[in-house]
Amino acid sequence: MNRLPVAERREQLIEAALAVASRDGIDAATVRAIAAEAGVSLGVVHYCFQDKDELLRAMAHAITTANLERSLGEALAEAQTAESVIERALDALWTGIRESRGPQLLSYELTTSSLRHPELNQVAIEQYRGQWAAAEHVLELVERSAQVSWSVPRGALARTVVAMIDGYSLAWLVDGDSEAALSGLQRIGRYLATVTVPAPVADTAATPA
Repeated sequence: MNRLPVAERREQLIEAALAVASRDGIDAATVRAIAAEAGVSLGVVHYCFQDKDELLRAMAHAITTANLERSLGEALAEAQTAESVIERALDALWTGIRESRGPQLLSYELTTSSLRHPELNQVAIEQYRGQWAAAEHVLELVERSAQVSWSVPRGALARTVVAMIDGYSLAWLVDGDSEAALSGLQRIGRYLATVTVPAPVADTAATPA
């Protein structure tokens, strides 16, 4: 077995855990199965992660990070108006969701599984804190790209966006209706455009002596 730095080994194990859980479900993602998937000993998994709770939190974080990266891409850099920035970001997010059904289903499994097991309770809490923070980050980048601000607090808006995206994503996992899911995300975009306001112009006038 090649010796890897702990950070790289953790990434390898997270990828293995996501592969097992996406393919076979969260209950199948035992430490033994993850070790076998990664081709390492059980001791390596225990060395890199204190317990399964820590590994599940890392898995949830990886899914959130992947969704964030998809929603950004080059969309924000290329778009100009608030409407186009939001549209590109949501289109990119939807493409990522559609192409990663397993991880998206796994994200809901992580939530419900952790809520049913008190020892894993922090997984769901950290999962949603990460999603809210990611959504708020995207909203902040929209502000910068389109020179706008929001008529409602950014933090509250981020939670609303996550709730709506969650709803459409879960419905798509249930019925497979991609057209309805994309249409729903586009409605989110139109809603967001209605709560933008021009960013305040900085006062560059010299301060009187």
